Amino acid sequence: MDAKEFIASTVKDNPVVLFMKGTAQFPQCGFSGRAVQILKSLGVKNLATVNVLEDDDVRQAIKDFSNWPTIPQLYINGEFVGGSDIMTEMYQSGELQKILPAAQDA
Repeated sequence: MDAKEFIASTVKDNPVVLFMKGTAQFPQCGFSGRAVQILKSLGVKNLATVNVLEDDDVRQAIKDFSNWPTIPQLYINGEFVGGSDIMTEMYQSGELQKILPAAQDA
């Protein structure tokens, strides 16, 4: 399976996916750490994470897949939501809280 197939399959098979630097337990950058904290504060239980630092092909392919230049990247129910800044804005406005419950019930 190539990197784009891996990404497509991961996004399709998991309701909430965060492509990040590091792991949920040990984020390797501040933006990834903030993204994980937002999701944890909202009670996301089935968070799938992909550490892009472990695979250069995935690290580049996720940017092409979403047409988004930065990491972390959040996907909910197969849809690209955005990076850390967008997640923060959506969290502060209450929009992220509205789209997450449906994903967690899936």
